[in-house]
Amino acid sequence: MARIVAGVTSSHVPAIGAAIDNHRTGEPYWQRVFEGFERSKEWIAKVKPDVCIVVYNDHASAFSVEMIPTFALGTAAEFPIADEGWGPRPVPAVQGHPELAAHIAQSVILDEFDLTLCNKMEVDHGLTVPLNLMFGTPKQWPCPVIPLAVNVVMYPPPTGHRCFMLGRAIKKAIESYPKDLKVVIFGTGGMSHQISGQRAGLINSKFDHAFLDNLTKNPKKLTRMPHLEYMREAGAEGVEMVMWLIMRGALDDNVDEVYRFYTVPASNTAVGHIILANRTKASKKPASKKAVARKPATKIKRAAAGQKIQRIRS
Repeated sequence: MARIVAGVTSSHVPAIGAAIDNHRTGEPYWQRVFEGFERSKEWIAKVKPDVCIVVYNDHASAFSVEMIPTFALGTAAEFPIADEGWGPRPVPAVQGHPELAAHIAQSVILDEFDLTLCNKMEVDHGLTVPLNLMFGTPKQWPCPVIPLAVNVVMYPPPTGHRCFMLGRAIKKAIESYPKDLKVVIFGTGGMSHQISGQRAGLINSKFDHAFLDNLTKNPKKLTRMPHLEYMREAGAEGVEMVMWLIMRGALDDNVDEVYRFYTVPASNTAVGHIILANRTKASKKPASKKAVARKPATKIKRAAAGQKIQRIRS
């Protein structure tokens, strides 16, 4: 049986992609951003997912104001890199997983979520930048990727609750897939930022940190947040964070926060990142009193220290 083992969130700032492509990651301005993802790359290299589902928003590359799907699932065998005005990014084409994508589509649509199915679609920085941050710059991506594009650009975007419930439907679909696959799901975009208007450059770190806290411990609270609150507190583009709720909905209710990173700014955006892991069946079982009693106190302290999440904040 396939299973979702973890969820990852990441900003997908286009300037991060430009810094990678132009070999500027070691510059002081960018160094702190990329150092924050070094542990994440080590983590995902150990997990070795068989498939990644990447929830992102298209930036007028595959879609336009002429055609605006709320949820668009990539079902193709390959997704070329979009030309966003200066040529396609020098990253590998994305290999899809048509069989799993078709299974997800059938399960989710029969659960009454209306998806647009894309058998041909180019992907832009919204998808490729998070892949870079997690996997580096390989000659080819280490696993197939299923893109899920969400409209958070044109009014009306989906609600946080709708996104969370779509995540629940995806979880059900994955767990009913008969082949043994490890799946990691990405939620991308955000955090607080506004790129135009009188509040251009807005960043609200207090809101961002509270959002990250609730994403781990109380996601249901976030599902009740209206669009207006996202825009007021996190800027016009902060509504992208509803896509993180698709990732969270696809996980178990109780998760372990493996790692968190936050820094400002990157370009004009707050960069937020979190890794949440589903607990294994073994970890859900409480240790017996007998086993705990036999363990020396020093070893208990060391074990507890080893379980502490790693956080970097600036």
